[in-house]
Amino acid sequence: VFIMDYIQRRKNVINEMKENSIFVFFNVRPFEDASKYDVDRNFYYLTGLLEFDNILVLKKGKEISEKLYIHRIDLQQEKWTGKTIRKDEAIKISGIQNIDYIDNFYADLTKMVEADTCLYTLFKEDDSLNYSYEEVFRKKVQTDFNLTLINGNNILKKYRSIKDNEEVELIRKANLITNEGLKAILSNLKPGLLEYQVESYFDQAIKFNGATGYSFPTIAASGINGTCLHYSENNSIINDGDLILFDLGASLNTYCADISRTYPANGKFTERQKLVYNIVLNGQKLIESKAKPGYTTRELNQILVDYFYDELKKIGLVNTKEEVFKYYFHGVSHHLGMDCHDFCIYDSLKPGAVISNEPGLYIPEWNIGIRIEDDLLITENGNINLSAGVTKEIDEIEDFMSR
Repeated sequence: VFIMDYIQRRKNVINEMKENSIFVFFNVRPFEDASKYDVDRNFYYLTGLLEFDNILVLKKGKEISEKLYIHRIDLQQEKWTGKTIRKDEAIKISGIQNIDYIDNFYADLTKMVEADTCLYTLFKEDDSLNYSYEEVFRKKVQTDFNLTLINGNNILKKYRSIKDNEEVELIRKANLITNEGLKAILSNLKPGLLEYQVESYFDQAIKFNGATGYSFPTIAASGINGTCLHYSENNSIINDGDLILFDLGASLNTYCADISRTYPANGKFTERQKLVYNIVLNGQKLIESKAKPGYTTRELNQILVDYFYDELKKIGLVNTKEEVFKYYFHGVSHHLGMDCHDFCIYDSLKPGAVISNEPGLYIPEWNIGIRIEDDLLITENGNINLSAGVTKEIDEIEDFMSR
């Protein structure tokens, strides 16, 4: 991403802030052995910096200012944990000219606070967001500075919901890398292997092709395991005649791919498996034909439920629409970006949003779990499938596996 993107992103945030206010962003190491790509997404979105325990402060008052706080250089510590960023490097990456050291942060904050100053921070919404340090900070500033706290989540959600061209390109590249991993799986999949052995082919392929991480822990669910939405053990033997459901994604500089595919372990679908697979696949194509600005993900999901009701009734699995949820019990779409389930506002889709398209059917009594997922970029008049090159037609899967 170019420097100008970070500069514009910070301008966007400042434009949304109240007069006489401060917005503080922390990049705290979420766990001891975190890699640099576990960076706080909002901090990275605004700075481009992949280093922990730095602070960004945006101020809107008589003057608009931005300041970045980094670590002082500790040459002895760097022998153990590697080089930390220098001021000139931080300026070059982020475009922020005013750089100071982190031990001056609270003293500077005292100088910034005037009468009626408001403080924006990000509020914890679920356990996947690590804001413990921010929570301590909020309590401290309320006690020491008596500031009015404002939840800044919706400001970041508003802008992260819409991807710029560079973000879309990173997601597209993450999809291409993920496809290489799926090809490696298809080339090696056979009955008798353990799920984690097949998963290992994906791991090697995406790392070889430049992935910087995973969008989430890989799901490799064979047979009955495929009827569990978030199966994670990946340690069962893959039996002849089983389907195996993969939900996986490579990430590139934090930007995620999220793809699901379901394959026959022995290279051939049974007639019943084909029947269910085609219902799911045609449902996915239906959603792809509908996804465009103005729709909400909830409305897209209702379209899929109505379609599933008609199809499952034809094959005798349901009699009422409520019974559909016995076999389909998740949503068809979520936003995608720097997080697999991205920080976003769930309102009507707008051009630049990237969403998943992931219908699934899970029928334990038939030993069948099928999910097919692609990533869609919403455009002015429809969408572009960013994972269009990933094999999913039955004859293409069987042909690839036969070769």
